[in-house]
Amino acid sequence: MKTADIRDRGAAADDVSLVPFSAHHLPGALKLSQDLRWPYRIEDWAFALQLGHGFVLERDGEVIASAAWFPYGEDCATMGMIIVSGAAQGRGYGARLMDALLAAAGPRTVLLNSTPEGQLLYTRRGFQPAGTIHQHQGNPVGRFEAPPLDVVRPLASSDVEAVARLDAEATGFQRRPLLERLLEVGDAQVLLRNGDVAGYVISRLFGRGHVVGPVIAPTVDEARLLIKAALSRLEDRFVRIDTAADSGLSPWLETIGLPQVSDALTMVRGTMPPSGPSCVFALSNQSLN
Repeated sequence: MKTADIRDRGAAADDVSLVPFSAHHLPGALKLSQDLRWPYRIEDWAFALQLGHGFVLERDGEVIASAAWFPYGEDCATMGMIIVSGAAQGRGYGARLMDALLAAAGPRTVLLNSTPEGQLLYTRRGFQPAGTIHQHQGNPVGRFEAPPLDVVRPLASSDVEAVARLDAEATGFQRRPLLERLLEVGDAQVLLRNGDVAGYVISRLFGRGHVVGPVIAPTVDEARLLIKAALSRLEDRFVRIDTAADSGLSPWLETIGLPQVSDALTMVRGTMPPSGPSCVFALSNQSLN
């Protein structure tokens, strides 16, 4: 179902209208995230809107809530950017947004990363816990030497198909549009095994500095190599890395000056597709995954 076709069943109940999220809502969405002290830039909101669809709730032209979903093929999607302004909370607006997102996503398996405040809302709609994400950030300490070029090197155009295949294997999602957009704006490097592409990392401007992710690799040691390669180009800059609690990266990230500052509960509605043998060691962000 198209986002624009979702019927707003709550419109008659109050003076708040649910409408498709469009570019002219970006300043209002930015204010929502600023009020929560989320470090999104308007460019980060625009990046997400280019890749997905969503809704906002408006009262007298003011954006009071937002939500977005990101389709990955016909079978899977992620959801995020779900914010209700403090003054509008407790009135069922979060539920109204979620119902609209789920109607738009249809029968797809849906993955999201939830704050504690949202977990009951999602559980009531059939989401189940599937893991925990640790958010690490800060200014890394020390200098990071790039691995040899026969181990990690800059991505070449001829690597894109191999990277897309690895990403699909590791995530179980068809994320080609996301990858292409990340490659346009980010700095990408690939891990080599016997000359073949075995993993990748992308770093890009996001929030207060740079986000390092996605990171896809066969092992945690090789994930560290990719992160070191990214950090070698980000000297003295603020860095954020979102990783699964069971990835094995968190203790090491703490030692290099990237403390854990928060976590999120990963929740799934539906059946996740099979993945592997490579693993996702860091996300592009918690909404896009």
